Amino acid sequence: MMLRICTLLIATSGLLGASAIDGFDFSDPDLADRYRELLAELRCPKCLNESLASSGAPIARDLRRTVRRLLEDGATDDDVRVHLQERYGDFVLYDPEFRMTNWPLWAIPPLLLLVAIVVVGRVGLFRRRAPLDDRERERIARLLEDDP
Repeated sequence: MMLRICTLLIATSGLLGASAIDGFDFSDPDLADRYRELLAELRCPKCLNESLASSGAPIARDLRRTVRRLLEDGATDDDVRVHLQERYGDFVLYDPEFRMTNWPLWAIPPLLLLVAIVVVGRVGLFRRRAPLDDRERERIARLLEDDP
């Protein structure tokens, strides 16, 4: 029985790496490469940090069709990015351009790093400890002697 379960697990393990990319046929291999590259750099609007290539959400499937249609109609990669960005905002781009409307996307990570450094410094991980004076050493020695 255990052998059958192991065999079944091994046989189906290949399905775990299956991609969500639809199997579109392109007449031009370069167009197919551009399609795959765009899907890898565009984010699904519904999913948290999943590309259009790996998302199984219905909206991602629709956007994959849209990207395919735009590419077949002669749109450039930038045209496709702009088209999706106009409809779904900067969230669909993994690497959006810096603009005044999206400055928090760029400013928050360095600010959080600065806050973390200040907190760690305040906690004392970067501070030097002053050496113990004779009175403190004697107190520690007495406490250690009293310990059973």
